Amino acid sequence: MTGPDRPVEGERPRGYAREHGDRRRGDDRFGGDRQRGDRPGADRRGGDRFGGDRRGGPRPARPAVDLPRHVAYEALAAVHRDDAYANLVLPAMLREAGLSGRDAAFATELTYGTLRHTGTLDAIVTDAAGRDVQRIDPPVRDALRLGAYQLLHTRVPAHAAVSSTVDLVRTVGPGATGFANAVLREIAGRDADAWVAKLAPAEETDPIGRLALTFSHPQWIVRAFAEALGGDLGETTRLLIEDNERPPVHLCARPGLADAVELADEVGGAPGAFSPYAVYLPGGAPGELAAVADGRAHVQDEGSQLVADALANAPLEGPDGRWLDLCAGPGGKAGLLGALAAMRGARLTAVEVAEHRARLVERATRGLPVTVVHADGRGVGDEPKLPEGHFDRVLVDAPCTGLGSLRRRPESRWRRQPSDLPPLTRLQRELLTAALRAVRPGGLVAYVTCSPHVVETHVTVTEASRRCGFPVDFVDARPLLPAGMPGLGDGPTVQLWPHRHGTDAMFLAVLRKG
Repeated sequence: MTGPDRPVEGERPRGYAREHGDRRRGDDRFGGDRQRGDRPGADRRGGDRFGGDRRGGPRPARPAVDLPRHVAYEALAAVHRDDAYANLVLPAMLREAGLSGRDAAFATELTYGTLRHTGTLDAIVTDAAGRDVQRIDPPVRDALRLGAYQLLHTRVPAHAAVSSTVDLVRTVGPGATGFANAVLREIAGRDADAWVAKLAPAEETDPIGRLALTFSHPQWIVRAFAEALGGDLGETTRLLIEDNERPPVHLCARPGLADAVELADEVGGAPGAFSPYAVYLPGGAPGELAAVADGRAHVQDEGSQLVADALANAPLEGPDGRWLDLCAGPGGKAGLLGALAAMRGARLTAVEVAEHRARLVERATRGLPVTVVHADGRGVGDEPKLPEGHFDRVLVDAPCTGLGSLRRRPESRWRRQPSDLPPLTRLQRELLTAALRAVRPGGLVAYVTCSPHVVETHVTVTEASRRCGFPVDFVDARPLLPAGMPGLGDGPTVQLWPHRHGTDAMFLAVLRKG
């Protein structure tokens, strides 16, 4: 994916600077402007390391790093230094910096693009620098990632990407400007495809490793995706490509409060392809929309809407007034279920173990027939508000690795590890078992994860249903999704995919308690 075109006059062939320096300015390949004296050691020739020139008074001030690049750098630094999430910190940074329009779009593209491609960029920086990227000081490392992304994945001219990144390094790691200049010029000597050709293992000997480096995903995640797709590496490739694209913002028009077609007209979007509540936004800040502010809509991936709607509309015999969301934070599915419950005279109990997330659920469901319970969902039978055999429909939106939403949270692909799976899958089984205790005989449980990993999906559901001590039947989930929706597999469970459906990779299993 390419970013906004940032035209700069005087573009030269990419290889020129790497081989020859920029003689028009006196640059050398180690960061120098011989006229300005800003190479490493320039102070020994009369330059002042703080910007003065002892030979002729103060030098003219260099332009500051432009604001969009500076904001993108700060967002990357927050992600890597503070374990922040870009979708949470970047909007606040853009507001604080007063960026909007094209500048905000450029900062956003640089931030998310660099995060998506971090693995491949690190391999390239390692090769160009002649040292492992982890041995580079973190501020300089983030600046180099940002510069390499501009060189390889945007239309920013090479000399502009190099000079702006060196300016950035001058502010965050002044002693490394020459090093950064040399590394970036080396990177500029090849395009992205040529770097992949040089560094990726051969497809014949290591197809997973090649896909991982080509499309910047950890190998264990590529392997998990391939397994979930039945070993089809062609389809795995299409998934990885889609994972690296910027996804549209999806809104959920709350039933009874908003109509999707009318909302699309109101916000300048388009109705969704599958969910009757979905609206696709072309961009912008959804939190500033009137419909979101007044509770008629909320931001929610279309796949999340589909799995919640499937539970709400699955055929059910007997009473249907007591619904339960066992892992409700931050409240998106609870908001949709609460709106549907209001239309049908039902009431939703929304359980959340984390206090701050419980407050988010309260905010998301204000005005709806929803009771928020701050408790551990595994406490069914012990918590007075969670009696056994009481509920008609139960949603278990289980905590998971989140591998299905990597296109929205690209930093997660570098944070998650295979070692995360055992404690998560144990928790998933315990929550699903608790849900089966909570539902009445004949009632329905929907088990949902935003991950296609077979250990979190098929293995968890099979093991929990086998061990729960209750008779359990699988309900075919495919008819619960919109008619004509493609690529739903053989059932009875359903796995949604970004490359097939344009949604996050949501998994759905529907169980009926005997």
